[in-house]
Amino acid sequence: MKRIVLILLSASLLAVSATANAGSVPIKKVQIKTKPLPRIAIAGLGIESSTFSPALTEEAAFHAKYNADVFSTYPFLSIDSPLRNRVTWLPTIVGHALPGGTVTREAYESLVNKTLTMLKQGLPYDGLYFDIHGAMSVVGLDDPEGDFIVRIRKVVGTKTLISTSMDLHGNVSWRLAENTDLITCYRLAPHEDAMATKKRAIENLIERIESGKGKPAYKAYINVPILLPGEKTSTRIEPAKSVYAAVAPASVQPGVVDAAIWVGYAWADEPRNHAVVMVTGDDKEKVTGSAEALARGFWNARAGFAFVSPVGSLEQCLNKAIASTNHPFFISDSGDNPTAGGAGDVTWTLQQILARPEFKQDNGPSLIYASIPGPELVKSAIAAGVGNHVEGVAGAKVDFRFAPPVKIAGTVESIKYGDVDAEVEVAIKVGSVHVIVTQKRKPYHHEHDFTDLGLNPRKTDIVVVKIGYLEPELYAMRADWIMALTVGGVDQDIEHLPYKRIERPMFPFDKNMPEPDLKAKLVPLSDTL
Repeated sequence: MKRIVLILLSASLLAVSATANAGSVPIKKVQIKTKPLPRIAIAGLGIESSTFSPALTEEAAFHAKYNADVFSTYPFLSIDSPLRNRVTWLPTIVGHALPGGTVTREAYESLVNKTLTMLKQGLPYDGLYFDIHGAMSVVGLDDPEGDFIVRIRKVVGTKTLISTSMDLHGNVSWRLAENTDLITCYRLAPHEDAMATKKRAIENLIERIESGKGKPAYKAYINVPILLPGEKTSTRIEPAKSVYAAVAPASVQPGVVDAAIWVGYAWADEPRNHAVVMVTGDDKEKVTGSAEALARGFWNARAGFAFVSPVGSLEQCLNKAIASTNHPFFISDSGDNPTAGGAGDVTWTLQQILARPEFKQDNGPSLIYASIPGPELVKSAIAAGVGNHVEGVAGAKVDFRFAPPVKIAGTVESIKYGDVDAEVEVAIKVGSVHVIVTQKRKPYHHEHDFTDLGLNPRKTDIVVVKIGYLEPELYAMRADWIMALTVGGVDQDIEHLPYKRIERPMFPFDKNMPEPDLKAKLVPLSDTL
């Protein structure tokens, strides 16, 4: 039976073909129309800037990437990745600087204007991914990220969907909330989910464009009057662990696109510096209700926030570390943490260490100090060579408020070239202390940062790092850890910093403040502005 049907079908096709060839039956060509891929731009600048540091940040610090080089920032947008192939990507400029001082107006305007010029050249766009940190300070300009997105809107128009990803230590002004359509931030501190967050922001953007859903109908915003340093809000411990654990479930409800809590950035003095909750989606009740629940959970937990590790004065920390048998014993030199916005060249802590009699002799407790910038000393060490004596001064070129440049005289142990931040690094042995001196400031977060210089932190008695909470590799390596409450541009004693412009009342500055209004406010959609 099947064979007969096939024969008949073949005969019919031959007949149609013959008739068509005779010109009596016209054959219509069927054209299958394919939907064009969404056109999505990428732009963004990221930095944490302490206004309590005398340092200034120039354009070169952003290590800006242009055009196709931008893709190297995002592993999930590699050339053969699914996300890369779902979109016609039009990357412009993405720059991420080490945290530091206030950005010069010239640097900001240069990078912003270059971005706007490139965006004009690529018009039109279905979407734009706005990759920012959220804690940039610029000389003479409040809320730079809000300013930047408003200027982007003037180029791309209000119909383009903008998806913004941020650090949870960023600040969300009302202006930023108005001009973005989708917004999210990290849910972990330390930020082990940074790339996952950026990917989520892009996936949300693509899904809303491809599905035709467009802009979420509702954006709920709540100002939570709390301002705390990251070292008191780490999600490794309670109460931040539970406060942030509520974010993911809120974000996956039907009718909700995303949910986020921003702790805010504690070391800048602007009205926008405070905690914020935002939830976006299409279900008004779920969006507003979820935002209010997250804000209430944060506010109710406020009194429980404490430092992520034991703390003490530098003297107390050194005494404890010297007496301990737990090695390596890590000490955080927290006040000049370059990854929170410190200048990174405060010498006060190193001066105290080198003055201690325990470290004067070669056979004293071994200690690594990471690090202090000293470009002239680095040059002298290169000239002297490994194994030879060198002496000179380092530090206190930018932040000399607490101590002068430190005198260092010792043996050059190693020299390393080519680091993206430090450029050149030198290890110098002074007594039993291994001092890492850099051409430019650099954070030390990874084991290879030390081993590349021939240093072995795992077999060192004490490791002192300019940092707040320990980054994951250091945290896993520690046998013990304490945070020294030291001086610098990111002093942990924020209640005594000279704030003049933050909104008051604010916890913890006003501990007996009245209950705040934690009702959700609906932010106008960007195409209604």
